[in-house]
Amino acid sequence: MTSVKIFILGLICPLLLSVNAHKFYVSVTEVAYVKEKKSVQIISRIFIDDLENALRSRYDKHLTFAPKNEAKEVEEYLKRYLNDKISIQINGKAIDFKFIGKEYDHDIVFCYLEVVDVSNIASFQITNKVLFDAFDDQQNIIKLKINDKSQSFILVNQNDRALLSF
Repeated sequence: MTSVKIFILGLICPLLLSVNAHKFYVSVTEVAYVKEKKSVQIISRIFIDDLENALRSRYDKHLTFAPKNEAKEVEEYLKRYLNDKISIQINGKAIDFKFIGKEYDHDIVFCYLEVVDVSNIASFQITNKVLFDAFDDQQNIIKLKINDKSQSFILVNQNDRALLSF
């Protein structure tokens, strides 16, 4: 039954992310292991206004995400925030990810992250606390596709980690 709920939420979530004035506090993070490149590629989609509010509150700075003429410090604070809020363990070992960049699509920012030199994955754990400090009802949907196995998780403040083992 839980799998069905996650599947339905996965179908509905893109619609929710495209709504301008939203009442839902949700982000979607997709994680894919590309074995040929020995790379774990991560795309995290977050509402811009929610992220701006969280960064402004956390760092006491007036940061505005804008496709054109954006202050360079916006990206620096975004990298810092993601490093504080997302952690990854591969095969039981903490791993650092690299911030590749970001792009905008209407009211959503796409954050691109990568872990390189990953030769095999026996277990993958991701902790995603993005926006939990800003919204009590924040949900972070995680979609993992690793070693031809796919699984989705809904993370909330009380349960902020997803683990996939092989």
